[in-house]
Amino acid sequence: MKIILPVAGKGTRLRPHTHTKAKSLVHVAGKTVLEHIVSRLLVLGGIELIFITDENGQQIEAFMNETFPRVSCRYIVQKDRLGPAHAVSLAGSVIEEGDDVLVVFNDTIFVTDLKSIPKLAADCDGLIYSKEVEDYQRFGVNVIRDGLIADMVEKPDTPVSRLAQVGLYYLKDGKRFMDYIDETIAAGDMVKGEYYLPAVFMRMIHDGARFRAPELDAWLDCGKPETLLETNRYLLRSRHHLHGEVYNSVLIEPVHLAKGVVVRNSILGPDVSVAPGCVIEECIIKDSIINANSRAKDIILHHSILGDSVTLVGSPRKMNIGDHSLIEMEG
Repeated sequence: MKIILPVAGKGTRLRPHTHTKAKSLVHVAGKTVLEHIVSRLLVLGGIELIFITDENGQQIEAFMNETFPRVSCRYIVQKDRLGPAHAVSLAGSVIEEGDDVLVVFNDTIFVTDLKSIPKLAADCDGLIYSKEVEDYQRFGVNVIRDGLIADMVEKPDTPVSRLAQVGLYYLKDGKRFMDYIDETIAAGDMVKGEYYLPAVFMRMIHDGARFRAPELDAWLDCGKPETLLETNRYLLRSRHHLHGEVYNSVLIEPVHLAKGVVVRNSILGPDVSVAPGCVIEECIIKDSIINANSRAKDIILHHSILGDSVTLVGSPRKMNIGDHSLIEMEG
């Protein structure tokens, strides 16, 4: 199987954390987003990863060489930003007859059994993974009839469907899929100057292709700070790992401390992940992500994200407060 991973987005919603790194290299629950995704793909076996990158492609390549040295990878640069379908189309030159294809966008971490793909796709041409949501107006949704996708509606005003598309797609005939992307681009079928995959899938459906919409067990958004923290909370449920050094401190589960972390005289947790090389002293931290080689001292943090190599030093307060006082110190 060939797996296409478009990672060329600027990650503007995650700034300032993506000013100096690719958005897929932001940490959550002790790993980069990309490591979470690739780890889930390895169960398929016999895979080749095709990364569609931007100028940060060297960061992606260096990370893969270090973390997954045995995984076969290719890297293709997207010079023109013409949308998701255009990014996927750049892999067309390496998709051959007989290749099946999985497309994985890196804004989300998925939880599903990928080994069930052959069974799920046995009587259809592909799978467009979905997740039922309440706020369907924010997403492109799949409309189902007789178990197959009959239509796709972008941000519907009425609840024609609550099955949101989640950025995970399987195509049994990868070459045919690429031909339809090329046809869509040649026809100039754009939305606000960009090419999107739903237009490709609808062309295929009109020509008789059959797609199912299996639901994910979990759809974990990593596209902006608040959802990154939500994903951190979800993933930490099964990742209370303490690989660092802890002195005179209280850890409230779940907490993930990477190797090389030092914690002194602090209270951490719940829902805190700390990347390698960090030093935490005299702090109270909950519901936060601390990235690599950062230092925090004399500070109270919650709902926070610190990037790589941050130094954050506060100061203890001295107070003399009389009876019946009300002091509210909001962050």
